[in-house]
Amino acid sequence: MHTTSPFTLHCNSSECAARRGEVRTRQGVFQTPVFMPVGTQGTVKAVTPENLLEMKAQIILGNTYHLFIRPGHELIASFGGLHNFMNWKGSILTDSGGFQIFSLKELATITEEGAAFRSHLDGSKLFLSPEDAIHVQQSLGSDIMMCLDTCIPFPASRDEAIKATDLTSRWARRCREAHSKREQLLFGIVQGGMYPDLRKDHAAALIDIGFDGYAIGGLSVGEEKNLMHEMTEATVPCLPKDYPVYLMGVGTPADLVEGVWRGIDMFDCVMPTRNARNGSLFTSTGKLSIKNSRFRDDHKPLDEECSCYTCRNYSRAYLRHLFQAREILSYHLNTIHNLHYYLHLMADIRQAIETDSFGRFRKDFYSKLEPE
Repeated sequence: MHTTSPFTLHCNSSECAARRGEVRTRQGVFQTPVFMPVGTQGTVKAVTPENLLEMKAQIILGNTYHLFIRPGHELIASFGGLHNFMNWKGSILTDSGGFQIFSLKELATITEEGAAFRSHLDGSKLFLSPEDAIHVQQSLGSDIMMCLDTCIPFPASRDEAIKATDLTSRWARRCREAHSKREQLLFGIVQGGMYPDLRKDHAAALIDIGFDGYAIGGLSVGEEKNLMHEMTEATVPCLPKDYPVYLMGVGTPADLVEGVWRGIDMFDCVMPTRNARNGSLFTSTGKLSIKNSRFRDDHKPLDEECSCYTCRNYSRAYLRHLFQAREILSYHLNTIHNLHYYLHLMADIRQAIETDSFGRFRKDFYSKLEPE
């Protein structure tokens, strides 16, 4: 099935597969490569939409599984959709819930029809078919929806990977057939485990169905970094060059740099927000644990190269005090910093690709990192 791509390519790197472009949704345009802060339950934890706009976030992610369970897609639809419900003016991508169901596998049963599972909140019995996943996402009003997929654990045998990938293909076709609101984009998810030939075949199957973009799923599930890079390198060339490519659930700042190097346009990860709440902060010289006693009387900002609200106004000593005292403000200020770091890393990457200097940027990025 032919679709019109929402992706516009601006330029390619002459050194690698990195590229600079933009994706148009009904909500507007976002520039790529892009990092999407994760707002699983209709909020990016510890920050407001206004904070996100100030740090120039373009698109955020919500989760079908969690919003389906609470507060329910019907309630959100009654407010005119997720944008109105949470007061976010930018684009929203909703994950289908496949990964959450996978991560709660002791509560779930996967069949041809879909996923039967129990709510992690109260244990009530629930069911999500591919058609349900599309219906819920259409009710949420997200700008980019994801097909329901079956995640493959690591390690997995070749037979297990084939069986799960084939089921994802059948579910993808059902998702496409259920997709009635075409102004909402729909991405297919390439699976295949850690088997390059399976990923190549699955990419071809999804292209045959026809989607508005293509995601690479089932990575960053416990495999070594080299294997993740190998699977990315095996998959990206199999996907159409004029469509956006999204690497799901990845990752560290270095993962973003390496993903862009290999041709990825879109990323999401809970790492910046989750690490912020644990006192682990990203800086231009690497990760910093704010609870460390050496910051007790440190007057410096978290990162002297950072222009975020936190670094402009607060010392390491104060941030350590807040974290040690378990003050709510600690989560807020730490999260502002970590998200700002990620979003501005991507802005710097975009600029480096534009000036065809991404190779030097990548080298400089690693040269600044201090040993952990």
